[in-house]
Amino acid sequence: MILIAGPYRSGTGDDPELMTANLRRLEEAAWPIFRAGHVPMIGEWVALPVLHGAGGAGPTDPIAEQVMYPTAQRLLQHCDAVLRLPGVSTGADQDVAIAHERGLPVWYRLEEVPGLEVPAA
Repeated sequence: MILIAGPYRSGTGDDPELMTANLRRLEEAAWPIFRAGHVPMIGEWVALPVLHGAGGAGPTDPIAEQVMYPTAQRLLQHCDAVLRLPGVSTGADQDVAIAHERGLPVWYRLEEVPGLEVPAA
């Protein structure tokens, strides 16, 4: 299982459309990772439903602090690696730090993921 980490809320000014666009950018890496034989994971895929279940209205809700980063930390207990996509993101940087502490590989380009077929140019 590979955690795809990158900007979600960072740099959006809390604009929901920009956060959705950031999530879509993270999700673009999911299919190639899956096709390479891995299970892609994005923290928001788990954290947002948990947040809503806790009564939170979204990632700007005060309860989000109790859900968003802790979800990624818990996910990393089950992940084998992290793909850190470009962009400023405190949460993604925390994911990388945790991965390093646990001795997990961290890749910074999709092409670095083992088993990935890179299309010919």
